[in-house]
Amino acid sequence: MQEQNAGALRRSIDEQVEDASASPAIDGAERVAEGVRLRIQNSEIQPGEWLRESRICAEFSVGRSIARRALRILEEDGLVELEENRGARVAATSVQEVFDLFEVRAALYGMAARFAVQRGSAAAIARMIVLIDQMLDNAEHGAKSSDVISISEMIFSEMAATSSPDAQRMIESVRRKTRWHYSYTALDQAAGGVGPFDYWRQVRTALVARDADAASQGARNVLYFMQGEVSRVMLARGLRLLGEPTPISADAAPVRRGRNKQE
Repeated sequence: MQEQNAGALRRSIDEQVEDASASPAIDGAERVAEGVRLRIQNSEIQPGEWLRESRICAEFSVGRSIARRALRILEEDGLVELEENRGARVAATSVQEVFDLFEVRAALYGMAARFAVQRGSAAAIARMIVLIDQMLDNAEHGAKSSDVISISEMIFSEMAATSSPDAQRMIESVRRKTRWHYSYTALDQAAGGVGPFDYWRQVRTALVARDADAASQGARNVLYFMQGEVSRVMLARGLRLLGEPTPISADAAPVRRGRNKQE
C-alpha cells in the first residue's frame, strides 16, 4: 500500500512539473516573460538594455497588453526596472546584491526546514522525501535544470507551509528575487560535478530522522552552494560589483523633460 501511495505521489509530481513547464505556452504573458528571462540569463540581452513594448510585440508576435503584462512579471522577478515615460530596462543587479539575497534565502530556507521537521505531519514528511527522491533521480538522468529547480521549489514550498503566514510571505518575496538570477545557468554548469545534491541527501536523511538541526544546515548548504555558483557565473560574465555604474545600452531611450520616477 505504501509503495502504491508513493507511486501515485510520484506520478502527481511528474504531472505538476509538466504543467509548470507547459503553463507559459498557455498564458501569453508568462510565455513572453519566460523567453525574455532565458535571453537575459544567456546574456543575449544585456544589463542596461531597454526593452520596448514594440520590440517585444514584434519578437514574440503578441499585442501590447500581453507585452505590458510580461514586463510587469519581469519587474516582479527583479529582472527589469520600469521607468515612467521611458519603458523597461534590464536591471543591472550587482554580484553583491545577489549574494546577499541568497544569504537571506539560505537563512529563511534553513528555518523552513527546521519547522518542517518540528511541525510537519508524517504525511507531509513523506511527501518531501518522495519529492527529494524524484529530484535526485531526475538530476542523475540529466533532466533539464528548470525541471530540477521546479521540484526543489516544490520541496521548499512544502517546508514553508509549516511556517507562519508572515514567514511564508518573506520566503516567497526573497524566492522571486533570487530564482531568476542565473540559477538555471549555474546549475547547468555544475551538472558535471557533485552539485547541491549531496546536501539534498543530507536533508532527506535529517527528515527521516526528524533531526531539525541537520535539516536546517542541509537546506542552508543547498542555498550556499547556489550562492557561490551564481556569483561565479555573474563574475565570469563581467557583471558589475556594488558601486560600479549601471551600464547604459547604446539604444537607450531619449531623456524627456518632466517627471521620471520609477513606477
